[in-house]
Amino acid sequence: MEWLEITMNKRFFLFFFNVSVFFFSGTVQAGLPADAIWEARLPDFSEQSYARAVEAAFVAYEKASGKPLVPQEKGRVGIKVYTNSGSGLATPQALTLAVIKGLVKRGYTAEKLFIFDLSAGYLRASGYLPPLSKGGRHFAGVPVYWLNDGAFYDKLWFYDNPLPSRNPAIYDSKESADMKTPEAKSTDVEGRKSFLPIPLLLTADFWINLPMVVDLPSIGVSGALANISLWNASNTKRFFSSPANAPVAVTEIAAIPEIKQNWVFTLLTLERYQYIGGSVFNSLYTETEPLLWMSANPVVLDYLMLQRMNRQRLRCSLPEISPRPLIFDYAEAIGLGKWNPTDNRIFPLELK
Repeated sequence: MEWLEITMNKRFFLFFFNVSVFFFSGTVQAGLPADAIWEARLPDFSEQSYARAVEAAFVAYEKASGKPLVPQEKGRVGIKVYTNSGSGLATPQALTLAVIKGLVKRGYTAEKLFIFDLSAGYLRASGYLPPLSKGGRHFAGVPVYWLNDGAFYDKLWFYDNPLPSRNPAIYDSKESADMKTPEAKSTDVEGRKSFLPIPLLLTADFWINLPMVVDLPSIGVSGALANISLWNASNTKRFFSSPANAPVAVTEIAAIPEIKQNWVFTLLTLERYQYIGGSVFNSLYTETEPLLWMSANPVVLDYLMLQRMNRQRLRCSLPEISPRPLIFDYAEAIGLGKWNPTDNRIFPLELK
């Protein structure tokens, strides 16, 4: 398949057992200021408002990094959405359409973009795939890929963690049929592996992260970091009930160089976020703010959302997420970004 050809001469095993194996410089990717956040205040959540905000964010990125978001050698761009809490807390279609519009304006055709997430069922329920009765695999002319069909996993690209699957037949059971992998075996060795969509990501000039934020007991905050790690790999259900292992898995997967190298920034909307009861959507515990953030530092975005979630919890006489979740210290330690930088800067985006 086209998107796997690039792996033929670049295959190697990915083993990450603890944070000491990483040797990063401590800066984030893309050449953007390491702790900068660009903020657009939205008049509403329409496609037009998002289009103006995304265009302003793209222009700000291009000026700050000196890298225009135009077609390059591979000529493709990935858009990682979040749909795993159901349609009520999925990446807004209006935001995704705005990103598509901004990329098409810069020379990409819709067919050269691709939207991806973990589950075909959630993508369909959230409107990113047409109903089964209609068929098709496109959203606004853009191909949509779901990772759990196994086509974008390769047996030589995986994250290895000593926490085995809680289900010894993880690859064969009906419960886990939506987590197909290249190796359909039920062994202890295979149960340690989480396969990664790196062959897909390596075929793109770059890819953009469009997460949504919800509390998740095992890691504290499921947001920018989780969307590129636990919600981007197979066999990750084992981490959701393991607060000791989940933060390590989130940060180590996010820091894999092949995942980082083409990931330019995160666009995070506050159209809706959930502060308790996650990861299943519950409208009673959601909040809305008319903001869109862009940053190359996913750690500070998640930390700002942690502060907001805790404020909402206190307002409702609910316990805070405390102590500070380990993902923040782990992520900072391996160079994904500072969680509370002293020189944190928020730049307003002017919507034209």
